Amino acid sequence: MKPFSDRGKTAVAEPAATPTTVHTDPPRGTIAEWAITILLLLFGTTTLVQAFVIPTGSMEDTLLIGDHLLVDKLAYAPSGNVSKYILPYQEPKHGDIIVFRYPVDISQTFVKRTIGVPGDHIKIINQQIYRNGIKLNEPYVYHKNPYPDSFRDNFPSSEPNLMLSDPAREMLANNVVNGEVVVPPNSFFAMGDNRDNSLDSRYWGFVPRANIIGKPLIIYWSYDANTESLAGTSVNTLVQHFIDLGEHFFTKTRWNRTFRLIHGYHSDN
Repeated sequence: MKPFSDRGKTAVAEPAATPTTVHTDPPRGTIAEWAITILLLLFGTTTLVQAFVIPTGSMEDTLLIGDHLLVDKLAYAPSGNVSKYILPYQEPKHGDIIVFRYPVDISQTFVKRTIGVPGDHIKIINQQIYRNGIKLNEPYVYHKNPYPDSFRDNFPSSEPNLMLSDPAREMLANNVVNGEVVVPPNSFFAMGDNRDNSLDSRYWGFVPRANIIGKPLIIYWSYDANTESLAGTSVNTLVQHFIDLGEHFFTKTRWNRTFRLIHGYHSDN
């Protein structure tokens, strides 16, 4: 997987607090997840499942540098007349982690979390996301950069303080209504969990539905490596990585992450 990360005012009244029920992937329970995982491992091809590695920290601490994933390519596949009754096809929903082709360069593959689906109104005030006027509860988010950034932390109301990609400029020009980004049809707004160090929809715009490959299913292996060794393409980098594997495979493998299922975070609001 090519790198997915990364670099890098008016108070709004919040609705009255309401109880939030958190659940993970209701269409697939734990038993169903494991059943699908085993089937894919036994019978899967690149048509059904694909292996990726996380080379950067934009999704920390949900996904770490060196996590090797199997991605379920069936989850968001178009359903046929018969297959829709057999396989659990679905559209990406709030809180899902998705793997997709980077809109600016489709040769690269990114992984982020779905924050906005078509029709949603998104804004960020002091690092806090509001979706359709409701402040989101995001226990998976980490803020690891102590320095404020006006555009990153107050979006889209602040002026960009860096060069944005063409799709991002188009988004800010054509999809902002009353200080909120409105997600258009067949598009999604995605962000990294390492919110201060994520190259995401704030900087390159929406994820087209056609670019979505699937959803991470399981971490089959996790190895404590750095971005250079995982994303580098030079012969020397590859040789050094294999030497490191030979010397430290057992001590640098994160055994506690092996075969860990990956779930989205879904709540009623």
